[in-house]
Amino acid sequence: MRLVLASGSAIRRTLLANAGLSLTVDPADIDEGAIKTRMRSQSAPAMTAAIELASTKAQAVSSRHPGALVIGADQLLTLGNEWFDKPADRAAAARHLEQLSGRAHQLVCGVAVVQDGTELWRTAQSVVMHMRPLSRAFIETYLDQAGDTVLASVGAYQLEGRGAQLFTAIEGDYFTVLGLPLLPLLAFLRQRGIMPT
Repeated sequence: MRLVLASGSAIRRTLLANAGLSLTVDPADIDEGAIKTRMRSQSAPAMTAAIELASTKAQAVSSRHPGALVIGADQLLTLGNEWFDKPADRAAAARHLEQLSGRAHQLVCGVAVVQDGTELWRTAQSVVMHMRPLSRAFIETYLDQAGDTVLASVGAYQLEGRGAQLFTAIEGDYFTVLGLPLLPLLAFLRQRGIMPT
């Protein structure tokens, strides 16, 4: 069975490849902002929005890969009732870190699998991230050292790199922090006979 990842995320691709999966990468081109706006207007929880985004990505790519299982994933960061987007530039990344400093926020990650336009499976997981208090000087030094990679992450951090310095505790699954609820996805693929049991 052919597998397609409907995401341009390098870390998602690496996680799946490291788990032994051979896949094609075909990023979806959807209007994420419009979907988030619609979900917010419906007072949808972040978890519902993350799954909706994941499913929409997989649906958008499915028509280009007949017969393949298409994996879509998306991650949202919430602080109270506020949803964060990826920072547009360094200044936005600094503002995000200042807002998150010394507080606990939530990462919500949804994943869906679609075949020939039909959704076969979906799930979402959340993780609570406890960020330590950060001084302005530390934030500037961190951004200098991390570079533009922080712009690819909704929280302006990558836990697998220098972002580990930002936290005192994490409640939840490490793979979900990285942007993919990997273990439930692998369980689904085993049920489908795509991976050995």
